[in-house]
Amino acid sequence: MNYVHFEISQKFFFDAAHTLNREIEADSSRRIHGHTYYAEATVSGQPDPLTGMVVDLGFVRLAIEQLRPQLDHRMLDDVAGLGPATLENLCAFIWRALLPSLPQLSSVRVWRDSIGDSCTLRARPVSSVVTAALK
Repeated sequence: MNYVHFEISQKFFFDAAHTLNREIEADSSRRIHGHTYYAEATVSGQPDPLTGMVVDLGFVRLAIEQLRPQLDHRMLDDVAGLGPATLENLCAFIWRALLPSLPQLSSVRVWRDSIGDSCTLRARPVSSVVTAALK
C-alpha cells in the first residue's frame, strides 16, 4: 500500500472588513475594521502517470479566481453562508467553495500576517481500518 502522497498548494489573498462580537478585546473587535487575509488551498494525491501532476495548478487558480470576489473588498459580516468572520469560518467557507472543483482538496489555511494568527482546516485521513472495511 502506498502511503506517500504529494501536496500541491496555491496561495492567495483578500482584503476585507468585519466586526466580531468577542469577550476579550471587545471594543476594537466590535468596531468595523479590516485585514489583509492570506489563504492557501492544498490538494493531495498521486501524480497522474500521463501528466505527472496531482492536479493542474491552472484548475486550482481558476477555482480560487471564482471564489475570491466573494471575499475581496467585502464586508464579511454580509457574506452569505460565512457566519461570524472568524478564521475558522473563513477556512470552512473557502473549503466549501473549492471542494466541488477540487475533490482532492486536503487543507485550507487562512492567516493574517499583521497579527500572526492562523487557522488550518484539514481533511481527516481515512484510517486503514475504515478503508479495509469498505472493501
